[in-house]
Amino acid sequence: MLRLLRLLLLLLLPPPGSPEPPEPPGLAQLLPGAPPQAPDLLYADGLRAYSAGAWAPAVALLREALRSRAALGRTRRDCGASCAAESGAALPAQLLGAPPPVSGPGAWEPLLLRATLRRAECLTQCAARRLGPGGAARLRVGSALRDAFRRREPYNYLQRAYYQLKKLDLAASAAHTFFVANPTHLQMREDMAKYRRMSAIRPQSFRDLVTPLYWAAYDTGLELLEKREAALALPKLEEALQGSLAHMESCRAVCEGPEEQQGAEEEEEGTQGGLYEAIAGHWIRLLQCRQHCVAEAATRPGRSFPVQDFLPSLLRRLHEAYAQVGNVSQAVENVLGVLLFYPEDESAKKALNQYQTQLGEPGPGLGPREDIQRFIHRSLGEKRQLYYAMEHLGTSFKDPDAWTPEALIPKALRGKLREDQEKQPWDQEPPQQKPLTYWKDALLMEGVTLTQDAQQLNGSERAVLDGLLTPAECGVLLQLAKDAAEAGARSGYRGRRSPHSPHERFEGLTVLKAAQLARAGTVGRPGAKLLLEVSERVRTLTQAYFSPERPLHLSFTHLVCRSAIDGEQEQRMDLSHPVHADNCVLDPDTGECWREPPAYTYRDYSGLLYLNDDFKGGDLFFTQPNALTVTAQVRPRCGRLVAFSSGGENPHGVWAVTRGRRCALALWHTWAPEHREQEWTEAKELLQEEEEEEEEEEEEEILSRDPSPEPPSRKLQRVQDKAGKSLRAREEL
Repeated sequence: MLRLLRLLLLLLLPPPGSPEPPEPPGLAQLLPGAPPQAPDLLYADGLRAYSAGAWAPAVALLREALRSRAALGRTRRDCGASCAAESGAALPAQLLGAPPPVSGPGAWEPLLLRATLRRAECLTQCAARRLGPGGAARLRVGSALRDAFRRREPYNYLQRAYYQLKKLDLAASAAHTFFVANPTHLQMREDMAKYRRMSAIRPQSFRDLVTPLYWAAYDTGLELLEKREAALALPKLEEALQGSLAHMESCRAVCEGPEEQQGAEEEEEGTQGGLYEAIAGHWIRLLQCRQHCVAEAATRPGRSFPVQDFLPSLLRRLHEAYAQVGNVSQAVENVLGVLLFYPEDESAKKALNQYQTQLGEPGPGLGPREDIQRFIHRSLGEKRQLYYAMEHLGTSFKDPDAWTPEALIPKALRGKLREDQEKQPWDQEPPQQKPLTYWKDALLMEGVTLTQDAQQLNGSERAVLDGLLTPAECGVLLQLAKDAAEAGARSGYRGRRSPHSPHERFEGLTVLKAAQLARAGTVGRPGAKLLLEVSERVRTLTQAYFSPERPLHLSFTHLVCRSAIDGEQEQRMDLSHPVHADNCVLDPDTGECWREPPAYTYRDYSGLLYLNDDFKGGDLFFTQPNALTVTAQVRPRCGRLVAFSSGGENPHGVWAVTRGRRCALALWHTWAPEHREQEWTEAKELLQEEEEEEEEEEEEEILSRDPSPEPPSRKLQRVQDKAGKSLRAREEL
């Protein structure tokens, strides 16, 4: 127990020489000399001013809320470091490993409590000096506000307020800041495209005001390495490493504050325990938060999962770059850092042997980087305590690192942790499709031909099938799209410029909207009915080809048209639809695809059924996970279906439509019945009801000409049917 407490208290001390991250740009203090106010109150007042159209006060209040939250984080970090260094708050020498001056049980308790009280007094006084009376407790906020700031929602309101104030450069900066963390926000995509078309906005205004600067250095370093410019890449990679370590220190300091612990404390309200149970519970939550800081520092804005092995991968690139410029000593320090994470890494061992051969006699003091040694030592100490608590106190801990030594994990926990890792949904492989000969008979029965299979398309779970539509059917669906657009019933993006390209217009029509327009007489009923029939035709073939043993359900059906805008196609460089995957967030830098929101994670297979080819550009293409290397390309034509699995194995995009109008039926399928497209069922019922009403009218007309009375049984059945429909409508309401 005493050994555990010594380790625990050692971890309270911040590592010496920890660099301090710079204050994020764009958060200049609006009230010089005044202590920050409560962020939640400022944010609430800012939203009220925004709703009232008071744009200038809204901007001032929202910016002050951001500044106050940033000041709170800096205060906790700075006060924690300064109080740990004060002699009056030093930890007892006995608990730091010195021989005990006093023997007997409990001799360490008064020393520990005295040091704790001194540290608490120092932190309270420091926070009061920096934040005003009440200190950090006065600025405590709830989880809802923390989530809003994490999603950068204040910047969404700021960009709109700045736009109303005609401060376009500031509006563009705020919009860009929000968009970086919310890349799938369709309205913001439109706003960003609008800002980029404004000649009054300077290009440098499109900057991120929040993302730590080390991410820009990281990306620049990787780009320079790809160009084999190691000398220029090294400073950027070092900046990325130091910046990420500094970000972790700031995050760890915030963990000690009350607001980050509030949710956990509320969850455990009512639990029974004494002094030591309460101390242990709070300490465990603090360690969990600190361990999470590793993942936070490795997570890009707008992502929910970190870059895998962020620190080890940085060290690998650093030792390779140092070797390329001839600095073998630095290469050795970094490759030894890799081996601290992965002692059995064969490539690192091989590189180390090469470097040692080049050096001859190793220089004195040549070892792993000190900053990495400190990080590893502290992290392993925290993990030991967390796994101890899991085994003996029944707490939970999700280890953020893949490099944790198995020997560190208690034997009783290894099996369970291995099972939990195997249950991750993104680790499941898609089912293997049957050989081509298996499908020939079924496809020929449908009048469909397989034009290209996955092998011919240089990928997996891809297929091009022709003959799903006749030219006449393509004409009916094209007319449906045209009639709906002319009626102003565009359900996708209201016929505005495409959210993916400012040089095209995008129109969309759902099956339910088509049925409603047909019911109103705005579009032809044959087109709306054919839209339903064709979508079911595509679903049947997709299931037969890819998933014969597991039923697929339609999850969304969309008739979409992309039209080139005349006069805006010269020297065009963008795509009609950027490279993406349909059920995961593609990260081209790492080649990974995160199956997590905001992606439609329940989508399993995708289909594109083309209606025409009388346009220029607009070909579909598949790429490697880097979103750069094209592996296959498909030219649209009437009745051609391109079907493929929706995951990261099939990144795809659309080349720019530079002339004409390109129309296709986009369909997504799911194995999950709970995500079945409800609008498809409603559209089918709506069209069926219209047919039944027409049949009844025809029958009544015939009966009016026929003097013979209606059989009572038929009349009763019709009355019951009408009553049933009315009852169902009331239940739905």
